[in-house]
Amino acid sequence: MEPADTTRASPSAKGETERVELDRAEQTLTRRMAESKATVPHVYLRATIDMTRAVEVRAAFSAAAAAGEPVPSTTDMVIKAVALALREHPRANGSYRDGGLELYSRINVGFAVTIGASLAVPTVVDADRLSLAEIANESRRLTDEVQTGQATAAAVAGGTFSIFDLGGFGVRDFDPVIFGGQAGTLGLGEIAERPIVRDKGPGKAHLMEVSLACDHRILFGAGAAGFLGGIRRNLEEPDRLA
Repeated sequence: MEPADTTRASPSAKGETERVELDRAEQTLTRRMAESKATVPHVYLRATIDMTRAVEVRAAFSAAAAAGEPVPSTTDMVIKAVALALREHPRANGSYRDGGLELYSRINVGFAVTIGASLAVPTVVDADRLSLAEIANESRRLTDEVQTGQATAAAVAGGTFSIFDLGGFGVRDFDPVIFGGQAGTLGLGEIAERPIVRDKGPGKAHLMEVSLACDHRILFGAGAAGFLGGIRRNLEEPDRLA
């Protein structure tokens, strides 16, 4: 008996095949992601952020908000925390190009929004100059426009740094891909209450795992660590976000 030919699979082995064509936006996104991963040397730094005080501040916002007034989300708080850290670490607010660095004067933070099986990354322009309430209003407006197909090209352009938040899907941590023309991307996991040990003994805290993807041609170890430390400090001391 001759051995089975394992080099070729039966045409029906995978069942019926349906080809799904990507729309233009999805084609652009997949092309950019592939180009970024293939051409940008990614290095990842990870940290655990104690979000306990941030959760308390958000609860206070919710209690004080008028009917219909947006309450800053965790992502909104991270947008502001990132924007302030970018101001202190200008190399993180730039990109590598043709053997040199391009540093941007404006701080525009993009955030991923799910659209069906795809996503878009609208941009909060001048995020470092906006209050938390203003960022909450702007992010809601941009999210609504993207999800209803009313967003303009300008709404998803001009980002100098990006945030991907998968915490709402129960993801604990992940490594994001850097967008072209940026020095890094921050991936956010879920916020969960977990046991910790403090000076006074064991306790619990609301913890969030984050992963900072850096272009290693512009952000190196110490500088990237300082930038990530600034983000963590801003979130663990949320009075800084006022």
